[in-house]
Amino acid sequence: MAFVGSGPVVEELDAKFWRVAAPLAYQGASEEFVVPEGFRTDFASVPRVFVWLIPRYGAYTKAAILHDYLHSSGVVGDADADGIFRRALHEAGVSVPRRWMMWAAVRLGSRMRGATPLDIARFVLIAVLSVPFLVIPAAVVQVFLILFWLVELLFWAVAHVGRRAPAPPPPAPQMKTA
Repeated sequence: MAFVGSGPVVEELDAKFWRVAAPLAYQGASEEFVVPEGFRTDFASVPRVFVWLIPRYGAYTKAAILHDYLHSSGVVGDADADGIFRRALHEAGVSVPRRWMMWAAVRLGSRMRGATPLDIARFVLIAVLSVPFLVIPAAVVQVFLILFWLVELLFWAVAHVGRRAPAPPPPAPQMKTA
């Protein structure tokens, strides 16, 4: 079970989205899944406050693209898409704690649809163990994101206050009619 061939081959669409430029194939336990050319992805959908821990792309980029495809296409159910994602993360060499945190995040994102009692127990365990590692750093990051936003706002305001409004155009000559 692994990705077939090299890749991924993607093209940037804008600051958030990418387009798969060549099919990306993954050989599962019993099926092959192919992300088609033209599929749009955002790589890993990581909230901004957590990108210090899990950037939007990395060793797990192929797994994230595959998960986006499986989740959006309905080829498999949500629980299976999330499980294939976790397996693909393992095959990509993603560390155990990061892999399980990413799995818990996608399970939460899919609202635990199709969850078995074992999935729920795993999710609760991972969530409880992850909280101490995430809450304090995320709070600090969020505070500084807000402070930086305020600094940007201040610079924007200063730049716009000093600008003069453009002078109105001169009046057009009036034509007299007889």
